[in-house]
Amino acid sequence: MSEPTIPHKVPFTPYQWRLFFFLSVATFFEGFDMFALTQILPSLTREWRLSAPELGLLAAATNAGTMLAYFLVRSADRWGRKSVLSVTIVGYTIASLMTAFAQGPVTFALLQCVARIFLIGEWTTAMVYASEEFPADRRGTVVGTIQAVASVGAIVCAGVVPFLLKTSLGWRSIYVVGALPLIAIAFARRTLRESSRFEKVKAEGELKRQPLLALLKGPHAKRLLQLGLIWSCTYVCTQNTVTFFKQFVVNERHWSDAQVGKVISLAALISMPLVFGAGKLLDGLGRRRSAVVVYFALVFGCLGAFTLTQTVPLTIALVLNVFAQSAVLALLNAYTGELFPTHVRGDAFAWANNILGRIGYVLSPIVLGRMAQSVGWGPAIASTAGFAAIALVLILLWLPETRGLELEQIAAETH
Repeated sequence: MSEPTIPHKVPFTPYQWRLFFFLSVATFFEGFDMFALTQILPSLTREWRLSAPELGLLAAATNAGTMLAYFLVRSADRWGRKSVLSVTIVGYTIASLMTAFAQGPVTFALLQCVARIFLIGEWTTAMVYASEEFPADRRGTVVGTIQAVASVGAIVCAGVVPFLLKTSLGWRSIYVVGALPLIAIAFARRTLRESSRFEKVKAEGELKRQPLLALLKGPHAKRLLQLGLIWSCTYVCTQNTVTFFKQFVVNERHWSDAQVGKVISLAALISMPLVFGAGKLLDGLGRRRSAVVVYFALVFGCLGAFTLTQTVPLTIALVLNVFAQSAVLALLNAYTGELFPTHVRGDAFAWANNILGRIGYVLSPIVLGRMAQSVGWGPAIASTAGFAAIALVLILLWLPETRGLELEQIAAETH
C-alpha cells in the first residue's frame, strides 16, 4: 500500500464538531451499560442464587443481542446511517428502562439481549459515521476519542453503582439512571445529517439490496473472515475481563462493592490520558505499530488483573487493562471502517463485528463459567490473554497500514 501524502490540515466545520459531540455522548452510554452488568453480577448472584455456570449462561444470553444487532447495522447501507442511529437510540432507551422491572434471570437476559441489539447497533453505526465524515489524517483520532468517551461511561458506572446499589431499587436503579439521558439525545438527533459519502453513493445509484450472504461470496470475503477472526479472538479476552472482574475480586479477593468501585475508578482515572491518547497513537505510529503497543498492554493487563493479589500491583494491571480495552476497540473500529467501500461498509462492519466477531464474545462466557467452577475465576479469565496474543499475530500477518489514506484510496488498493 502506498504511503499517504500529508495534506494541510483543514479545521473541522461547526457541523463536524456537533457530530463529534453527538457521537461521543451516544457512545458514552454504550460504555455505561456494558459495564453495568459486571457491576451487578454479585447482586444478581445473591438475589437469584446463580452458580458460576449459570452466570456464564446469563452473560452469553445477554451478549446474543450483540450478534442480532447485525440486522440493524446492515440496514445502514439501505436506510442510511442517520435513520439507523435514530432507531437504535430510542430502542435502547426503552429496553434499558424495561430491564429495571425484570423479575428473574430469564426476563433479565431477554430484556438485556434486546437492549444490546440496539446498543451495539448504535455503537457500530456511530463508528461508521466517524469513519466517513472526518478527515483521513485525523480519522484514527476521532474514532479513538469517541471510543474513549465510552470508557468514561464505564468509569462513571463504576463510580455511581456502589451508591445506586444502596437505594431502594438496588441494581434496578442503574438501568433507570442509564437510560434517562438518552431520551434527550433521541430528540437532539434531529440536527444530524446523513453521511456525505453515503449520500454520494446513493446519488450514483450504487446502493442495492444485498442478499444476506452476498459478502461471504464476493471479493470482500477474505478480508471479512480475517477481521471476523481477529475481532472474535480479541473479544474472548476483552469481554470476559470486563464482565467477570467484579465477580472475581468479590469472590476470590473478598473485596466489597465500595472497594471495587474505588479501585476501578482510580485505575480508570489514571488511565484516562492514555485512553484519550489512543486515537492520536493510531494516527501517529500507524495502525500496525499501534497494534503491538495496544495488544501487549491488553495481554499483561489481563494477566495481572486476574493473577495478582496485592491491591497496588493489581490496580496498576487494571490501568493497563482499561487503556487496552478502549484502544483495541479504537484500532479494530478504524480498520473495519477503512477496509471496505462505502456501499457495503455497514454490512461488512456488521458481519465482521456483530456476527463473526461476536462468536467468541457470546460463547466464551459459557466455557469460562464452567472453567471457573473447577479452577476459579482468576485462572479461567487469565487464560484468555492467549487469544489477545493470537489476534495481534493475525493483524501483523494480514492487515495493511491505512494511516492517513482516504477511504476511496484504501478500497482501490486493497480490492
